[in-house]
Amino acid sequence: MISFNYETDFTLFNEEGISNWILDTISAEGFGIEEINYVFCNDEYLHKLNVEFLNHDTLTDIISFDYSVGKIIQGDIFISIERVVDNANDFGVLFDNELRRVIIHGILHYCGYKDKTDVEAKLMRQKENHYLSQLA
Repeated sequence: MISFNYETDFTLFNEEGISNWILDTISAEGFGIEEINYVFCNDEYLHKLNVEFLNHDTLTDIISFDYSVGKIIQGDIFISIERVVDNANDFGVLFDNELRRVIIHGILHYCGYKDKTDVEAKLMRQKENHYLSQLA
């Protein structure tokens, strides 16, 4: 089950289509799903989580808490809409494209992909691009 929650003035367009895309991605990576909760919020909300739980006093676009067991994905993904807007502007892409990239980025982390090194980040970006191309 995938749920979308809103802690800011934002609503995701086409929740059902995005859910199906996420489920297809999880399945294609050889995983199953228990529950994923997306929480769309603002910078202040996400910054508080970043400080409290990760000891990072910085702004970020996404924080994911992974409760997966084996190949069954479960977790909470928090996304700052303000960061996504700023990043879309910085990268010269549409907001919807950047939002979808961040949405699937969290899922790819749950599937075991990392992005700390240049090699890992390159593979993560390839996977993001692949699954973004699958979204109708």
